[in-house]
Amino acid sequence: HALRRNVNLKILLFNNRIYGLTKGQYSPTSEIGKITKSTPMGSLDAPFNPVSLAIGAEASFVARTVDSDRKHLTDVLRQAAAHPGTALVEIYQNCNIFNDGAFEALRDRQQAQEAVIRLEHGRPITFGADASKAVVRDPATGDLKVVAVTEDNRAGVLVHDAHAASPTTAFALSRLADPDTLHHTPIGVFRATERAVYDTEMARQLDDAVEQRGKGDLAALLAGNDTWTVAG
Repeated sequence: HALRRNVNLKILLFNNRIYGLTKGQYSPTSEIGKITKSTPMGSLDAPFNPVSLAIGAEASFVARTVDSDRKHLTDVLRQAAAHPGTALVEIYQNCNIFNDGAFEALRDRQQAQEAVIRLEHGRPITFGADASKAVVRDPATGDLKVVAVTEDNRAGVLVHDAHAASPTTAFALSRLADPDTLHHTPIGVFRATERAVYDTEMARQLDDAVEQRGKGDLAALLAGNDTWTVAG
């Protein structure tokens, strides 16, 4: 509801795919089959994709970053802090004790080069060694997909627009996250749009009410028509 209302609030969601602080139970982002203290035979729950969930709730700012990438983390947090309204930042992090290696493919520099899709507003979405891979829209289905870049498809490489009014493409990008984070996972700002901030609009309504009707009388409100006195 905070995302839907666009309350002036910043939400940092630390995702290590487990409830580490409470001794290792499975969490809403644990993968299917996850062996934990509360799922000794493997989790049966399909995990949430927090970025997809936030975009589906009409969040005005949604991003993902990795705790070990200090430069990227800092940049994303600064953008979130400057955003008017609700900002949700999913932060991939490790849990050394109960889920060590949760996002190792994204933390290792060599693997990350091939797995991490860095989203930058206004730039083509390419990744891999020498930008050899890219995100394009499938003309048959309209879905986004990852392809090897060739001369034939280079012109069709998707250019990231974080400020698009429609959340459609941002949601499609969020669905590219590979469940095992071994093949490709987008990070960066998926969506950053401006819309009315709940706090600001509420303050405006209160100011308008005072201007139109004057200050309210709390005692009169409490002793209005729907009250009665019970004799002692």
